[in-house]
Amino acid sequence: MRSLFLTLFIRITLGVALFAAVETYAPGLRGVPSYVLAVIIAAVLAWWTSVSLRDAILPLGRSAMSILKADGTKILPPPAFTDFDLLAQSLALASGQVREALEASAESRHNLEALLDSMQDAVVAVDAGGRILWSNQKMQRLMSNATASPSSPLRIGHALVQSIRDPDVLQTVEIALEQRAISQRRATSVLPGSIFEVNTSPMPNGGAVAVLHDITRIEQVERTQQDFVANVSHELRTPLTSISGYVETLLDHEQNLSTTARSFLTTILKNANRMHRLTEDLLALARVESSEAPLTPQPLRSDMLVRDAVQGVSGLVQENEATLEIGSLTEDDVFADHDAVLQVLSNLIENAIKYGQPRSGGRSHVIVSARTVQEPVAAVEFSVRDFGQGIASEHLTRIFERFYRVDKARSRESGGTGLGLAIARHMIQTQGGTIWAESNLNEGSTFLFTLPIALFPAVEDEEL
Repeated sequence: MRSLFLTLFIRITLGVALFAAVETYAPGLRGVPSYVLAVIIAAVLAWWTSVSLRDAILPLGRSAMSILKADGTKILPPPAFTDFDLLAQSLALASGQVREALEASAESRHNLEALLDSMQDAVVAVDAGGRILWSNQKMQRLMSNATASPSSPLRIGHALVQSIRDPDVLQTVEIALEQRAISQRRATSVLPGSIFEVNTSPMPNGGAVAVLHDITRIEQVERTQQDFVANVSHELRTPLTSISGYVETLLDHEQNLSTTARSFLTTILKNANRMHRLTEDLLALARVESSEAPLTPQPLRSDMLVRDAVQGVSGLVQENEATLEIGSLTEDDVFADHDAVLQVLSNLIENAIKYGQPRSGGRSHVIVSARTVQEPVAAVEFSVRDFGQGIASEHLTRIFERFYRVDKARSRESGGTGLGLAIARHMIQTQGGTIWAESNLNEGSTFLFTLPIALFPAVEDEEL
């Protein structure tokens, strides 16, 4: 190897010496102008130097090209000039690092593909234009079954709408691509007879990935359970009514009953009534979940809903000697079903009266309020607050489950069935709202729910 500077110096010196020699010892060329001779000699030296530089740089260029092609098998030859040693070492180091990075990336990709292929859920990814980038084997088999074709209609680079015609799936993908937000839908037409839960999330590169989870079996089991509960509850109503009627008749008209017999009959009547309330709540929950009693939402005045609910429980307030107060109210209209909202408010107020007594004793004090909120969306927030013993934090996330009780003994004594809050949650969620509870021990509890604000004002009844 040699230095580029030294090589150029030698060649320039050689050119100057050659020019001087021709001028001195070649009389036959004395008729040629000196500048022409100098140009010829410079051109020859330039061509010679360019060929040398090209031969020296060409291996480096090939090495750089091998890096771009991820070809790590070629060994970089030593450069012709020592001036290119640093460049050659840099290329060699970069080649090794790029090769390692590409190998790691390829391994990660293979692992990811194997992981996604092993999933029981169908996964498909699209680019910003809605064209298919990738799909796992579950998705390919699903689409093959949907189209009754041995080969999957999913093609890389084809639009997703050409392969999947389900509007719910396409809508979730559209939301993820345009709004850059996670969306969820329930799809029923991807595969006949199957129900899928579709979750679509945006990707950092502008695309989106959709996951289809088969919930057909889950919904079938839930529907079977709902039908069973509804049928059993319906069948229990008649014998329970008969038992209660006969026992009440004996207690009211049979004067010769002993004290023990009257005590037994009273216990039978109490438990029969409790079972009757339980069956009624089970039937109500079954009707709500199965949509047998469809809701009829309409614009309603928020303050009037609160006043109607408070008036409806006035008898319970007097019976328990409780204090029921109306707090701050808003006149904004909500879009909801009148009877469903009154049932939810009445249930929450009844619970607050029964379980909102302070630990030190005394009457229950309940405040019902309604206010307008703007986050995350414009809605009216209803609240029912008591000043009782409160609810421990570990119970707050579960009190809306069926049959869940914070204090089982106290709930049974008060006649609770453990279904009221479950019914309330379903009614509120069905109307596009949310419901939750906040509480601190020995400071009371607050049950809150939101309902969307109506786009049009409520129509007040006109006197005829």
